[in-house]
Order: sequence, then C-alpha cells, then structure tokens
Amino acid sequence: MKLFSQKIKNKREIGSHYETLAYQYLIGQGLQLLDRNMNCRFGEIDLIMKDGQTFVFVEVKYRTSSSFGHAAEMVTYQKSQKLIKTAMVWLKKQSLSIEQTSFRFDVIAIHKNGQDINWIKNAITQG
Repeated sequence: MKLFSQKIKNKREIGSHYETLAYQYLIGQGLQLLDRNMNCRFGEIDLIMKDGQTFVFVEVKYRTSSSFGHAAEMVTYQKSQKLIKTAMVWLKKQSLSIEQTSFRFDVIAIHKNGQDINWIKNAITQG
C-alpha cells in the first residue's frame, strides 16, 4: 500500500525549482545566464547573469508565505558577506579586474508558489 501519492520534494529540489523560475524571469527581463550554483569555500551564488555590460550575482529566496516576513529578509549580513567573497572568487577566475568591472548583487524574492516575484536590484552593497 502506498502511503503518499505525491513525491515529497527535498529542500534542494525546491530550491532548484525556484532558481529555475528566477532564471526564466530574468531571461525574460533581458539578462543572460553565465553560471548557476557557483560554489567555492566561501559559499554559493545561485545565479550569475549579465545585464548589458554588468555582471549580476543573484541570490534567490523563497518563502511559502510572507506572514513571517519577506523572503528578501532572509539574506542576512553574514550571507551577504559570503556572497561578496564568492563573487570576488568568480571574477578572479574569469581574469576580470574587480576595480574595472561593473557588477552588482541582486535578490529575487519569491512568494505564493511563484505567483509573486520581486526583483531587488543592488540589494547587497559592498563595504
């Protein structure tokens, strides 16, 4: 006898689903995908995109409900510092000068099973 009629998704599958949704949304806004789930010892960047001549490092956050706060609020100071360090590693691997390269950190906050997508440009500042 089968106890569950649906396969229960784990956090990685759920995260991947919403990262794909964010990627599709940003492609629709004219951005170009460069990399996904870039990992290094400092952390992970969900999406690395290009918006014209600007490299965009994107953190995707999802919450089933905004009752306990907005998904973007889940990007803590500590998380932002990890994102910045990871982005610096990626830029260096691409042989890009940090001083001469245009880049920013955006957050895609998703609620209501993907019905509500908020794109927050320059959500994380350096320094």
